[in-house]
Amino acid sequence: MMRTAASPRMGAGRVGHGWQLILADLALILFLLTLSALPAAEAEAGRQLAARAVQEKTARESLRPEAEIAAAHALFRPVAGGPGLGEWLEAQSRDPRATLTIFAIHAPGEETAAWTRAEALAAEARAHGARVRTIISTGKEAEIYASLAYDAEVDGPSEP
Repeated sequence: MMRTAASPRMGAGRVGHGWQLILADLALILFLLTLSALPAAEAEAGRQLAARAVQEKTARESLRPEAEIAAAHALFRPVAGGPGLGEWLEAQSRDPRATLTIFAIHAPGEETAAWTRAEALAAEARAHGARVRTIISTGKEAEIYASLAYDAEVDGPSEP
């Protein structure tokens, strides 16, 4: 087989570039090994690495609803001989941000009674123009109370 000047040898055009290709391959292998070691490091340490923990916290916060129950401005508990919820609401200052949250706690098996009491309070509050939210949960003993808080979002600037 004769070689002529018109047909260059195989690999003659790549002279001097072999070490760069090898270095790029080694860098890629090192990157992949480091990346594959991260889950093992987390499992071994028993905790998440900082970057992943921050990403998951951010994801949880983005799923959280924007409206949350604020701290109570006023608290109502029905007592014998005391004012009713409507009378109590009339004594409170009016504010478009105010929401009345009714908390009904019931013993196991008393869900219907708790719901009935909470619904009666909610109807009385709505009759007096209050924005109402009801939360019913299980507890050791039955209890019902209402919390007035400034947790509603209002469009536009508030009036002084």
